[in-house]
Amino acid sequence: MTALSQRNTRTALLMALFAAAMVGLAFASVPLFRLFCQATGFAGTTQRADRAPGAVAGQIGVRFDANVHPGLSWRFEPVQRTVRIKPGAKTQIFYRATNLVARTTTGQAVFNVTPDKAGQYFKKIACFCFTEQTLKAGQTADMPVVFFVDPKIRNDPDTKDIDEITLSYTFYPVET
Repeated sequence: MTALSQRNTRTALLMALFAAAMVGLAFASVPLFRLFCQATGFAGTTQRADRAPGAVAGQIGVRFDANVHPGLSWRFEPVQRTVRIKPGAKTQIFYRATNLVARTTTGQAVFNVTPDKAGQYFKKIACFCFTEQTLKAGQTADMPVVFFVDPKIRNDPDTKDIDEITLSYTFYPVET
């Protein structure tokens, strides 16, 4: 083998390795981004918690939004559109979903918080969004969300002036 042939073979192997690494990174990017958002609250991703720290002085408004992907024939809405709560107070609200078709369907909710910078302070203790939801034909279900807004939101210069947070859900169909 000539020196030129060896260089060409080595370059071809390096390019193949580079291409394989890029494909692997492409497959890993979604779960890695999800983990990053969950850890940092980036892009309005809420945090999970075991319990609320307890209420402190002041109030903050929370507005609730509901959406359904066109591929899922459900009606989905918050039972209560807004609440005013004390930061740190454990709060429970409900969303209501109704299956509008004559067969059992399953959906999974994804969520976000706006403004985005409030995501790291919005903490969920329990949520229907943690699991898939299955509704029988015509069934209506009230689905709880238990949450609190971390009192530290008032200490952060970027979030101390936020007066209202919007919690938004979108239900997507789950193929079984």
